[in-house]
Amino acid sequence: MGIFDWDLDQSHLDLDDSALAVFDLRPGEFDGTPSALFATVAAGESERMDAVVSQALKSGAPSYGAYFRVRLRDGSLRWGHTQGVIRRDADGRPYRIIGVVRDATRELDEFAARTERDTGRHGGTGVVAETTAALAHARSVRDVIDVLKDAHELGRFQSSSLVMGLVEAGRIRLVAEGPEYMPGTRYTRIDDPAYPMGDVVRSLAPRFIESGEAFAAAYPRLWEHVSKFGVSSAAYLPLIAQARPVGALGLLYSGKCGFSADERNLLIALGSSIAQSLKRAMLYEQEKDLAENLQQAMLPRRVPSVPGANIAVRYRSARDGQDVGGDWYDVIPLPGGRVGAVIGDVQGHDTHAAAVMGQLRIVLRAYATEGHTPATVMARASGFLHELDTDRFATCTYAEIDLSTGVVQLVRAGHMDPLLRLADGSCRRVPVLGGLPLGLSAEFGQLEYPVSTRELDPGQTLILYTDGLVEQPGSDLDDGLQALADLVHDGPRDLQHLADRLCASVEERDGGDDVALLLLRRRTSDAPRGGGRLQQHVAVGDPESLASARHLIRAAVRAWGAESVGDEVELAADELMVNALMHTEGGALLTVRILDAPERRLRVEVADGSSALPRRREAGDAAVSGRGLLLVDRLADVWGVEPRGEGKALWCEFIVPARGGQRGGARGGPA
Repeated sequence: MGIFDWDLDQSHLDLDDSALAVFDLRPGEFDGTPSALFATVAAGESERMDAVVSQALKSGAPSYGAYFRVRLRDGSLRWGHTQGVIRRDADGRPYRIIGVVRDATRELDEFAARTERDTGRHGGTGVVAETTAALAHARSVRDVIDVLKDAHELGRFQSSSLVMGLVEAGRIRLVAEGPEYMPGTRYTRIDDPAYPMGDVVRSLAPRFIESGEAFAAAYPRLWEHVSKFGVSSAAYLPLIAQARPVGALGLLYSGKCGFSADERNLLIALGSSIAQSLKRAMLYEQEKDLAENLQQAMLPRRVPSVPGANIAVRYRSARDGQDVGGDWYDVIPLPGGRVGAVIGDVQGHDTHAAAVMGQLRIVLRAYATEGHTPATVMARASGFLHELDTDRFATCTYAEIDLSTGVVQLVRAGHMDPLLRLADGSCRRVPVLGGLPLGLSAEFGQLEYPVSTRELDPGQTLILYTDGLVEQPGSDLDDGLQALADLVHDGPRDLQHLADRLCASVEERDGGDDVALLLLRRRTSDAPRGGGRLQQHVAVGDPESLASARHLIRAAVRAWGAESVGDEVELAADELMVNALMHTEGGALLTVRILDAPERRLRVEVADGSSALPRRREAGDAAVSGRGLLLVDRLADVWGVEPRGEGKALWCEFIVPARGGQRGGARGGPA
């Protein structure tokens, strides 16, 4: 008997030497992670133990207890028992489990012996019930085989050897071998009379061979191999599910001759239970393969190479369900040295979620490449999802990064804030204004998504992720975010290795949700120069959007080497934006870009939805307005107005002298 101390917040287990001995572990072999301990238990036990602990944590129970089986170094099994006391804080949140583990083999052996004496012939029914209960956790053919091998090794079947084969295209493929591999038996034809498995599959009836002589007479070729193991009788059972054979099971006995009526009935019942579990496992594996293929088809086949950035992406499938979900990432190259980075999560963990994810990823990419602003991209994607015949919604973060300036425009739809890793390795959360999840914002008519503008300096890394990376049952989300930030801070410098480390942390705590991850690090060695374009939506009555627009202009001026005209550009742009907000009914769209021919110029455009053209006027000494266009005229080298559809765009341009040069020359008028 030993003791353990489980820190739920850190997902770390401390076991004393006696507790390690229960699991047949030596000091120094255990790294303190729950997944490493679960790896020592028998097949199917880890899921059952996880369910027991999770139920106790969620229900508010003060303690729990459970039996489990440990697979020892020599391959044999040992029964163990654990009892844990759950510690909770003032809010009822579990943070620690303290308990004991002990070797329960003798206890259960004595109990089994008493039960066998008391129940007599009814003991066989218990074998079927126990095996059926164990098979309920099997989710693959390998799991079914492991359960049967465990039952055989524990002596439940009282047989000396076990074999099993699956029906495949007119043949039987051996998946569980007997005492040793026999040449020529891996694949056998169903119509071959030399093997009993083919007989029971053809006839759909069990075959009980009650003596060695009967075995030798019926199957002499096979008897040559099995006779040396002292086989005295055998039972071959067809595994029938939904009126069709899926395989065959063989139990070989030593020192036993003949089968009673009760034994035959119990073996037939056992075969029926195994067949149903095997069919369910085969269907699950087929659905899993389908789901994984669908998921891979919906995700980008490759990440494009983006000049000026290093990018790493990862997707980890869910542990539960069909191992598929609606998490996705995308990297979208855009004109002018820009790139779009997307992370999203469609509600649900099934093929429908994956299908919705694929459609949403494609339309969001299409809206981005059409040149829409980040806010418009998100709003249109929400409208698209709302119009689909689905009840699913999605959370998403879209970042448009200008790699020449480092300006990042972020839009968040119900998703979590990104993280930013600085060049020195420190990590912090990036607050981003948010809107409703995609689909819901369209349903409730709230399609205005605010844009947050930040800067990504060379060497800094933007980290976008889904909730599976930080959420832990029974833990606060802020604790998960802090744990992620610590992992990023302590993680490797190499971007690919860092992505691997973050995904490995989910495996270590046995996370049950799927995870998508996108890391983007800005570099300057091959960043695109010139020809850049930045856009920012400026909303009516939103001072934050005006501040973000000014921030964008300052970043563009600095990145494009136009500091000599920085003050004039910012003041003129501010006047154009305020003029649009005051004299039109809607918001405005600010665009800042660099033009290289015939001379290097910085161009500022402010578009609005009004077709009324502005006019320059001379303001009186006491007037409080009317000087905006006059200022633009004096500050800019040239300015003008362009009608655009139902609206217009006011623009102005500034000649950008070479670094160290002076700006001169006369100002131009309206063009």
